[in-house]
Amino acid sequence: METRNRREFLKAASLVGASALVSPQIAKAEKSFHSPDTPETAALESKLIVPKNNGLKITGTFLDEISHDIPHQNWGEKEWDKDFQYMKQIGIDTVILIRSGYRKFLTYPSKYLLNKGCYMPSVDLVDMYLRLAEKYKMKFYFGLYDSGRYWDTGDLTWEIEDNKYVIDEVWKMYGEKYTSFGGWYISGEISRQTKGAIPAFHAMGKQCKDVSGGLPTFISPWIDGKKAVMGTEKLSKEDAVSVQAHEKEWNEIFDGIHDVVNACAFQDGHIDYDELDAFFEVNKKLADKYNMECWTNAESFDRDMPIRFLPIKFDKLRMKLEAAKRAKYDKAITFEFSHFMSPQSAYLQAGHLYNRYKEYFEIR
Repeated sequence: METRNRREFLKAASLVGASALVSPQIAKAEKSFHSPDTPETAALESKLIVPKNNGLKITGTFLDEISHDIPHQNWGEKEWDKDFQYMKQIGIDTVILIRSGYRKFLTYPSKYLLNKGCYMPSVDLVDMYLRLAEKYKMKFYFGLYDSGRYWDTGDLTWEIEDNKYVIDEVWKMYGEKYTSFGGWYISGEISRQTKGAIPAFHAMGKQCKDVSGGLPTFISPWIDGKKAVMGTEKLSKEDAVSVQAHEKEWNEIFDGIHDVVNACAFQDGHIDYDELDAFFEVNKKLADKYNMECWTNAESFDRDMPIRFLPIKFDKLRMKLEAAKRAKYDKAITFEFSHFMSPQSAYLQAGHLYNRYKEYFEIR
């Protein structure tokens, strides 16, 4: 009973804290990250007792403006432009729209989806992101539409029909207009033996490549590890996948999709930190076998707390990026910079994570 009350208190406190940050204090706090008040504080830096610059740098981030489990920050173009500047400062060269729509909410005025009862967005976020990507010399990956039916039924094949129209529509609206349109994210988040995963990924991946002249595609599934818990107060489970079962099941999936999916970025937050090397080694071996790029989705939010979701402790992120480097991964992306690493995030801890990241990677 005490644990439950404590969790309820922490959840309530986190909501109060987040709301308190949506104020003029943000500007003051943000200034403190980059403009110390005195020469003495400007010279201070953390005295790290681990080797610096020993992980795989994050060079990509998801853009999450259609979410169901983290709050919107209600940014306009001014705030987004500033965030792209912060991304650029640490070497991010790739931005990925995590999904172009979720159920009835959209990021762009899709004639097809509006005719199906979806809501009109106030701003064309896809156009804005593409313009900002061009301005800051980044590549933009378009995330496909998520109807929500997969989450309701467990069958990914539901997502094929709507995306037949969305893929063609988006390419005509933006792909031929912006050089920053660099690829596609097939947004179905799966793990293990998800019903319809292979035919759905293959159908959507093939159409993306066909319509765009072969632009790259990627997926970001999750490992069914001990921290893969959904909608419960539990932080871990007993029936976690073994490394051997993970390898067997994903060998089958990669075999069925590798001709139309160029990269796989497994989410890294569902396994424990002492399991990273074993799973990462298998992921890289499978990707090499099927001539796919092996990326990591280095989650910058913390799965080890009863509050969903807050910025991750720096050492946890560091350990994951170091494991990715040991496994010789090709690229690290994160979910996601704007909420969990940005100096202008609604979460004050995010700006501190940004500073610790820059210290570790010796970014000035």
